Amino acid sequence: MHTKMKPIVLAILGAAALLFLFSCSNDKQNEDITQTVNKEGSIETAVQVEHLDSLHDVLVTTHKIWAQNQQIKTITYHDTLPALGTEHTLAENAEGETKNVHVKKDYEIFITVK
Repeated sequence: MHTKMKPIVLAILGAAALLFLFSCSNDKQNEDITQTVNKEGSIETAVQVEHLDSLHDVLVTTHKIWAQNQQIKTITYHDTLPALGTEHTLAENAEGETKNVHVKKDYEIFITVK
């Protein structure tokens, strides 16, 4: 009896694995991402890190306040951060040649909105 059930169990497990793989697809559109700003009443925020020198980076945070289709105010903050140093990586030029180069490490930006 075990020999007849083994192929059935394997088929069920295989089908479950395929369904799991198809459900993990990244083709779904994130509905929270927008391409335009609602200028009737919103705050548009941009965050970027600029390399200042070998020891310092600058975090630039810009807020644009929109009301009734007009930009009411722009607020910009500049904060100095310690540089993260450099890392070794391979770079490729337009001809397809690769070269080992030193580049500055970048901060990762995570934003939490409540």
